[in-house]
Amino acid sequence: MATILLTGGTGMIGTYLQQYLTGKGYDVIVLIRDKTRLQQKPINPKITYAGWNIDDGFIDKNAIAKADYIINLAGAGVADKRWTNKRKKEIVESRTKSCELIAQALKEMTNQVKVVISASAIGWYGNDGDNNKTGFTEDAPAANDFLGVTCNQWENSIKPVEKLYKRLCIFRLGIVFSKSGGALEEFKKPMKRGFAAILGNGKQVISWIHIDDLCRMFLFALEHENMKGVYNAVSPKPVTNKSLTIQLAKQLRNKFFIPVHVPSFILKIMLGEMSIEVLKSATVNCDKIKKAGFTFLYPSVEAALENLNKK
Repeated sequence: MATILLTGGTGMIGTYLQQYLTGKGYDVIVLIRDKTRLQQKPINPKITYAGWNIDDGFIDKNAIAKADYIINLAGAGVADKRWTNKRKKEIVESRTKSCELIAQALKEMTNQVKVVISASAIGWYGNDGDNNKTGFTEDAPAANDFLGVTCNQWENSIKPVEKLYKRLCIFRLGIVFSKSGGALEEFKKPMKRGFAAILGNGKQVISWIHIDDLCRMFLFALEHENMKGVYNAVSPKPVTNKSLTIQLAKQLRNKFFIPVHVPSFILKIMLGEMSIEVLKSATVNCDKIKKAGFTFLYPSVEAALENLNKK
């Protein structure tokens, strides 16, 4: 079976994707920086580890030589820490430097890589305007805010692989719903105390995707030669913050919860500049990936939450 080289494989999405890909018969090489972990042997025999370091410009030549495909998820977590100037620099460079290193390695090292699939984010898009009735499409310009500029630099840094005659797919990821960490777990935290925390006025639109659909989308792009360029990785049915919160609370708490609005100014105090993204409404369109032939297992938030909240 073919071999997939995976970056960002130790994060929430990458960890899940490892198991999904090996379950489909692929061998997976996970690029990691941790030297201690490099010496460990994965439990799954179809997974191996190889080293890389974007600060040193190092990547394992043997891993590049063995790879038939690359899936690039590398990047510091956007919501993990407050956005200081230092953290912003880390968010940008962890993405651009990793893409640049991959492109340089494919240019200089012997390889048989056919396809590069690289993550981006719907942070590319700005806030919904009055005319955004059908949602942002892939040809919309990047926003001028921090995430818009970051995503623009991120995508541009991987595009040189196209000049090496590699097929390139870039996925702008929506908010990924998973059982293991991520945004959904943050929504759940107040509910453990019986509160459904609605952020701001709750009217802001969240464009999301179930992690199973995201992994299926990566594999779909890998296996379909007609797939290239940029695609929005979001479900067909975006949801407001209030609707999501209430739906999640009903599933977790039945009728035993209290809806509470968290005022915008409190979020700004708690999160700083990051609060702009929490309060932003971004309706994103997924027609392009659907027209390519992809079908969603979880098109609605009700179906997604029901699946993810199973015991």
